[in-house]
Amino acid sequence: MVRAGLTAERVTIAGAELADEVGLDRVTMSQVARRLGVKDASLYTHVRNLEDLRGRIALLAADEKTIRIAEATVGRSGRDALVAFANAWREYAHKHPGRYTATQTPIQIDPELAATAPGPRRAVELTYGMLRGYGLTEPDLTDAVRLLRSTFHGFVALEAAGGFAHARSPQHSWIRALDALHTLLEHWPPSREGDPA
Repeated sequence: MVRAGLTAERVTIAGAELADEVGLDRVTMSQVARRLGVKDASLYTHVRNLEDLRGRIALLAADEKTIRIAEATVGRSGRDALVAFANAWREYAHKHPGRYTATQTPIQIDPELAATAPGPRRAVELTYGMLRGYGLTEPDLTDAVRLLRSTFHGFVALEAAGGFAHARSPQHSWIRALDALHTLLEHWPPSREGDPA
């Protein structure tokens, strides 16, 4: 019998909390069931399998992260928007490491769920909107989005893994990296002849 009040949302939140505690790759359906105080079989009424649960965690995390970025950047432009955007990204990764990992991991997500999830679409809108403030257009917008994602994700992933053992504080390097990104975005190099569109 399914425990009263058990829903796909509750299962997803329990999985997300567990992912933050032990890491996304160590989450199992049995652990989630124990966390909720139900038998494993009860979960399958609400999520198909572990991959489905991971997809739901990814969508939940994308929504949460996007909301934080939107709140941080509202009314800002240029360097202020870039710094607020980046700080919200990094803070979310620090606070919710398992959920954050789900947003950066290739996961097969149910197309119906993905189609109705606001987080991923809103993330694209926010990122492109912030970069348009620098006067960028395609194909430079896409290149700049990839640069930001690579920089932000690379930094937080190395930080989480203890990869910054130097005496200089990672926070100082983070601030300088954002200064450098701002300067680059203000002086984006022109496309070279023959570059693909």
